This record gives sequence, structure tokens and C-alpha cells, in this order.
Amino acid sequence: MSEQRAITIKRSVDVDFNIVGENILDIADFAVEKYEFRNDTNLAPEVRKAAAEAIRAALWARVEELKLKRKQILAGMFELADETAKRVVEGG
Repeated sequence: MSEQRAITIKRSVDVDFNIVGENILDIADFAVEKYEFRNDTNLAPEVRKAAAEAIRAALWARVEELKLKRKQILAGMFELADETAKRVVEGG
């Protein structure tokens, strides 16, 4: 008789979203400043704010894509493990 066992996925590579959030804020501000420097201009405060908000939204969307990709990779790993176990056990 086999016993059921819970599987715990180790989260040693998890992302600290507080740090990501701080980095995203910094990146957005830097990108706006870089734009101003490259174009030798000073943006109006409302334009700076709109640009920074759009950058943050785009970067958070990328984070969500990465989280989804991680889930897909883990699912694929479980499928591969199942297929490999079946092949070895059944002699295929």
C-alpha cells in the first residue's frame, strides 16, 4: 500500500516584492531622468508623474508575466517527472 505525501515546493528563489517595488520605483524615476538628460529638457511635473506611472505599470506587468512563466515551468517539471517515472517503471 502506498502512502500519500504532501509536496512542498521550496521557495528559496522567491522574489521579495517589497524590494521589487522599491526597484521599480527607482527604475521609473531613473528612466524619466534619463529621458530628460538625453533630450536636454525638463518635463512638466504632470508629465513626469504620468511617465513614471506608465513605466511602473509596464514593469509590474512584466513581473506578473514572470510569475506566470514560473508556474508554467513548475507544471512542466511535474509532467516531465511523471513521464520519466512511467517510462522507467514500465520499461519503456
